[in-house]
Amino acid sequence: MKPRILVLYYTQTGQLRQILDSVVSGITDQVDIDYAPIQPVTPFPFPWTALQFFDAMPETVEHLPVPVKHIPENIVNTKYDLIIFGYQPWFLNPSQPTTAFLQSADTKVFKDTPVITVVGCRNMWLHAQEKVKGYLQDAGARLVGNIVLTDTNTNLISLLTVIRWSFKGQKAASGMLPAAGVQDVDIQQANRFAPVIYKHLQQDNLIDLHRDLLSVGAVQLNTGLVVLEQTGIRNFRKWAKFIREKGGPGDPNRAGRVLLFKNLLLVAIFILSPISSLKAAITRLVKRSALLKDVAYFKEVQYEKGRL
Repeated sequence: MKPRILVLYYTQTGQLRQILDSVVSGITDQVDIDYAPIQPVTPFPFPWTALQFFDAMPETVEHLPVPVKHIPENIVNTKYDLIIFGYQPWFLNPSQPTTAFLQSADTKVFKDTPVITVVGCRNMWLHAQEKVKGYLQDAGARLVGNIVLTDTNTNLISLLTVIRWSFKGQKAASGMLPAAGVQDVDIQQANRFAPVIYKHLQQDNLIDLHRDLLSVGAVQLNTGLVVLEQTGIRNFRKWAKFIREKGGPGDPNRAGRVLLFKNLLLVAIFILSPISSLKAAITRLVKRSALLKDVAYFKEVQYEKGRL
């Protein structure tokens, strides 16, 4: 009997589905695959307006998401040999539809089942992955692998292209800027993970799967990202609380605070980034040993609550 895989995911732009298709390409004849997209009851807009985008931050950070539709009952009640769970971070946390699903009764599909997480994002994913690890543990899943694809352009360029994509709907290259998102070549090369996954399914041995995924580049990580996320998540939590004091999503009473957050964030990114980079470099030197341990931890699939 062929191994049975469920590909469960949320994608707003379609890019994550492309990544997931590449990850399983090459073994589609050797396994039976079901796909289950996570769908918000009220879809998020795309492209966003600036106010819509930044107004989604507080509830994303505080894990108060919009409701999502149930996935089909036949999928929930099927026993899979492996679930590939694809998601993207928003504001250093799982996207709202991802969190909504992970808080729903449909997570019973994870019970006693091996799971590989697949993350597609601009660059920051550590805190989001820690939150997903916690939800999966609560659902009784066994996290056996993690694959992360990021935009490998420089931080400033990737920021400019994601702004163009998010607010104008333009992913394609224009002017001096490349295409937004994870590069096409990196998506195509994600097919290298398929034979690794299939080998372990054939052997009925997923314990060492993540080790073999790492050997083919499943997770790239440096100490700088750890420092940036440690600082970023603290600030986002403070702003989320501050904004929600004025009301819930879309409340005009909080619009002023949302726009203040947006403006200060952009100032921090575009104007204060040299200072932030210097502080991060100093932190990496002073805390090098601890940060190297953090990198080793975040590259793995074990979960320690409160690590970030």
